[in-house]
Amino acid sequence: MRTHENLRAWQYSMDLVEVIYKETGTYPSEERFGLINQLRRAAVSVPSNIAEGGARGSDAEFIRFLYIARGSLSEVQTQLQIASSLGFAPLNQTTLELIENTFAQLGGLINSLKAR
Repeated sequence: MRTHENLRAWQYSMDLVEVIYKETGTYPSEERFGLINQLRRAAVSVPSNIAEGGARGSDAEFIRFLYIARGSLSEVQTQLQIASSLGFAPLNQTTLELIENTFAQLGGLINSLKAR
């Protein structure tokens, strides 16, 4: 198993991808190339950047990719709020908690890498 697969941030973000794919499956079909696509791409970006950063070989590069992952995570949260305000789906508290937990794990990982 690769090192990034042991990271709780990566595990949470993988769970988030599944949730986002399920939730966006209920959105209007005309959003397939709009908000659905954007949400799914942003969600997939989170664990992908954690994995890529972990494979880069330096803490500085890993940290850079973790910040990118956090940015994508914030993008997901914003897009979910947009979807809610447009009436596509109400904000799911469990999903929001998963986002917050992932954000916290990323922050902790960034801080621990900076302290090395």
